[in-house]
Amino acid sequence: MRSTRTFVALAAITLTLGLGAAPLAATPAASSAPAGSALRAAPYCGITWGSLPDVDPDYTGARIVNLRAGRHTCYDRLVVDLGPGLSPGYDVRYVSQVTLDGSGAALPLSGGAFLQVLVRAPAHDDYGRPTYSPADRYHAVNVSGFTTFRQVAWGATYEGQSTIGLGVRARLPFRTFVLRSADGGSRLVIDVAHRW
Repeated sequence: MRSTRTFVALAAITLTLGLGAAPLAATPAASSAPAGSALRAAPYCGITWGSLPDVDPDYTGARIVNLRAGRHTCYDRLVVDLGPGLSPGYDVRYVSQVTLDGSGAALPLSGGAFLQVLVRAPAHDDYGRPTYSPADRYHAVNVSGFTTFRQVAWGATYEGQSTIGLGVRARLPFRTFVLRSADGGSRLVIDVAHRW
């Protein structure tokens, strides 16, 4: 009688603790993906940018003084250097064709997609003298060998705002932000990812 009670007690303890039970299968709740969907890969280089317009409506009296570009591991970067003054506003967006303010003329660009970069700052001083004027406006910055960039073209300044055309490989994610410089100026930065 005592051995039967001992066996029943051990069996109850075993079932309660899960000892000797068949292993549980992984449940869908352990996954963050919706039921029935495949797990998604992490974003490329952790980039979570999109491809929708990026706009800051503020204008500045600061002048554009240079354009330059750089290659990075995960993206290509365009920098618009501005002299002293308030940080510029901007309107950066994908368009079917970059057009110049005032005339509406098309700015020819190479690439599979085109970013129109409107910088809410002029590229001339109060007397109309240029503060930025590239030797070749259609190739304002040399981007040969870049992964994403195909062409940087200088448009023009019209009513306090300047147009830059950026030809890229495809419609890829981008981000736009402004950095302050030690000399009181600022830099408008446009990064375009190498891929989604």
